[in-house]
Amino acid sequence: MAERSTAAVDVADNSGDEPLTAQADQSTADGVANNRERDTDSDEAQGSPTSEESGKASPPELHSGHKLARRYRLEECVTRLDGFSSWRAVDEKLRRAVGVHILPADHARARSVLAAARSSALLGDPRFVQVLDAVEDNDLVYVVHEWLPDATELTALLASGPLEAYDAYQMVSQVASAMAAAHREGLSHLRLNPNAVLRTSTGQWRIRGLAVNAALRGISSDTPQRTDTEAIGALLYATLTQRWPYESDAHGLAGLPKDLGLIPPDQVRAGVHRGLSELAMRALANDGATASRHESPCTTPEELVKAIGEMPRIRPPEPAYTAPPYQRTTYQQGAYGRPTPHPGATQPVPTPPPPLQSRTGKALKWGVSALLIAALGLGSWQLADAIMERGGKADDQNQTQTTDGDDKNGVAPKPAKPIAVQDAKEFVTKGSAQHPADVGKTYDGDGSTLWRTSSFYDGPVIGPYKPGVGIVYDLGSAQEVSTADVGLLYGGDHTTAELYAADSLQPSSLDAMQKIGTVTTTGTTATIKATKPVKTRYVLVWLTALPYASGDEYSDAGYKQAITDVTFKG
Repeated sequence: MAERSTAAVDVADNSGDEPLTAQADQSTADGVANNRERDTDSDEAQGSPTSEESGKASPPELHSGHKLARRYRLEECVTRLDGFSSWRAVDEKLRRAVGVHILPADHARARSVLAAARSSALLGDPRFVQVLDAVEDNDLVYVVHEWLPDATELTALLASGPLEAYDAYQMVSQVASAMAAAHREGLSHLRLNPNAVLRTSTGQWRIRGLAVNAALRGISSDTPQRTDTEAIGALLYATLTQRWPYESDAHGLAGLPKDLGLIPPDQVRAGVHRGLSELAMRALANDGATASRHESPCTTPEELVKAIGEMPRIRPPEPAYTAPPYQRTTYQQGAYGRPTPHPGATQPVPTPPPPLQSRTGKALKWGVSALLIAALGLGSWQLADAIMERGGKADDQNQTQTTDGDDKNGVAPKPAKPIAVQDAKEFVTKGSAQHPADVGKTYDGDGSTLWRTSSFYDGPVIGPYKPGVGIVYDLGSAQEVSTADVGLLYGGDHTTAELYAADSLQPSSLDAMQKIGTVTTTGTTATIKATKPVKTRYVLVWLTALPYASGDEYSDAGYKQAITDVTFKG
């Protein structure tokens, strides 16, 4: 699972740095299509990018069912333009859907497409749709990339109206942060538009088209950082207003009225968040617009990230409370609970069941009466016998009584006692640590302090890049451990916590430990019970699945968890 930092990014301008990868052809990125994604057949007006002359080579003659490298079976053509085509395909070896861009090997842009794809693949940032393969095979060049069946592109989201302030804030935060990371590695996008930004079913934003899409169309720019920053500003403008911030209509959105100029989003539509409106104008200042309130314009993605970090965090909307439907309570006695008769209406009289008048009915009645009389007599005799026996025992002055309850041996069970924690240390098996400086807050007796994980892009199960996260506790000496009560910050589907007996405060591996117990919960507490108490000095609380939670004062939205307090009992 890819992990992302939850802290605000504050970085310096590096617009003058030389690219670290893909010197000449790094302006574009491979895009990913899904069942709701599409690629435009023309370069819609966006500002600065310009296109080179199209390659003279004709597109390869391909069709559905054609296989590349005896592995990738083409299913559906989604784009055919400028001598290249893009397809939805199936990787028959790994049995998964993929996307494929194909162009002739003698195409004028074949070399630059290969270079862009390989540079994008080296970045390996999960916020971008990943390039899986880039191959030159005889007379064809093709690039294979991820296919996201659960993602929806921003164009489709805006078709129903502008986004809420929180969703727009999350979009611009994640996209700007991702593009800042790409530019630090010398990669730019240059075709960053609503078709290139996708939201997954978990609420994360992904970018398709880093390096490959622009290379396919021969797009370049002398100021790639300014171009991408302005594109992010246009995306934010569109999410706030459902309008494209230029005169021309584009990406299914109406442009601004002619001769009006670029006006702030909060003047286009009522109720727009003022801070986000100003942020969009600061990013769009590259096209000659002036930012409001005399704020300096943002000319690089890193400057935009810094400006977002200086804004007050926008909270997610409170869930709407729906009152349960009112239900009238009636008494099933007298006139209550009965429908009110209409005036003048004659109510039918229910017919009582017929009595048992036949010979069989009379015999049955006498039989039942006899059984009742016999049962009463037997019960009276047993009651009298019990009273006489108790009276005889009361005369015995040497009689003793015991009240040992449920304890058959007469010894009360020993209550579980809390075990004090002497020290703790975060346990890391793979990847980076979470927040090791905060482990002491999980046993300080203060439920308001906590240790938290980072936010993860996928979930709820952690892996394969990080099998789990957790803390090893030192109990001071070997103790009988039977239960661990773990306080959690986030509820939801779902948290899985495991308990292990470790050999030291810094164990070598998880395989060397003895598993004590496990529990899965959707609440904010997890009680891990051992099937049999285990004597150990060191105990590991290990989280292997985390619930999805929205952004808050601690971290951004994602799969995450925090431990407020831990109590061991033995």
